[in-house]
Amino acid sequence: MTKRLTRSSDRMLAGVCGGIANYFDLDPTLVRIGYVILSIFSAGFPGLLVYGILWLIMPD
Repeated sequence: MTKRLTRSSDRMLAGVCGGIANYFDLDPTLVRIGYVILSIFSAGFPGLLVYGILWLIMPD
């Protein structure tokens, strides 16, 4: 059985971070915190743009 990266029903906004957490068997809160920290402290990481793209291409 293969894993699929899908948006999660455990969602804050669109379920992107929850889906990533489910795929890698991590805690969704830790993934969300890591994503926010990476977005804030990295000038080369356009966090909102990447989140929007993932929201559009990840299936439910």
